[in-house]
Amino acid sequence: MQIFDPRQIMSSPDFEIFHYKDAKLDGVAVHQHDFYEIYFFISGNVEYNVEGHTYHLQSGDILLINPLELHQPRIRPGQSPYERIVLWINRGYLSRLCSNQTSLSRCFDSSVPGHTNLFRLAKPQQAYIYSKLQELLKESTNNDYGNDLVCQAELIRLLVELNRLATDITETKKEKTVSPLIENVTEYINNHYCEKITLDSIAEEFFVSKYYLSHLFNKTVGTSIHRYIILKRLVNAKQMLSSGIKPTTASANCGFSDYAGFYRAFTSEYGITPKQYAQIYNG
Repeated sequence: MQIFDPRQIMSSPDFEIFHYKDAKLDGVAVHQHDFYEIYFFISGNVEYNVEGHTYHLQSGDILLINPLELHQPRIRPGQSPYERIVLWINRGYLSRLCSNQTSLSRCFDSSVPGHTNLFRLAKPQQAYIYSKLQELLKESTNNDYGNDLVCQAELIRLLVELNRLATDITETKKEKTVSPLIENVTEYINNHYCEKITLDSIAEEFFVSKYYLSHLFNKTVGTSIHRYIILKRLVNAKQMLSSGIKPTTASANCGFSDYAGFYRAFTSEYGITPKQYAQIYNG
């Protein structure tokens, strides 16, 4: 079992896999990764929020989270330890694993009709995914001959299976408990983050008290509407920067009123400047 590592940046150019078991874990803030995440829940009392959708996890549940999605686990006190397997996959590496015929990232694509972050599978399917993760864990921690190729083969097999399962999972099969208001508000922010939106303007848009909306949003999503808007703008700015768009253009396209405000928010959240981030991806 591994010791929990709170970092949110990959140190590997391909993938990293962790098996954690914590009796107690401090709160985790709403955040986002630059990589894909596969999360296999084993035990504990956990609610997981992804883009405003709150999932009450059961043993064997699988969450798929893409690089654009804000998310947060909420660990509640319970008799069982918080145990899970977490797999991180570099965006570029996953792209290279795909073929002209087969996309391995489709199961993460939130724009696909019927997409769900949560896979709640039958026991045999759970056991199969768990076994593949265990095999990947084992191969990734040894230095046996050819283990790099075995890891790649195991990862591809796992991703193919998850993509096959994704085509069979529909909206009606997923457990999603969320306030309809908050679901609509998060969708509105996702569609309008590049515009001038505030708590007041959103409350007016949905004909609710801004005080009620602020309280409900904080309770459901785990952060304020203001911070959620800023995070959404930053997440999309990062995507632009990594694709070669200039920082000043990314700032303007993502709804920041001035570059100074974008610069402060970016460096505060990520610890590096927008220019430095762009250089990491574009050289």
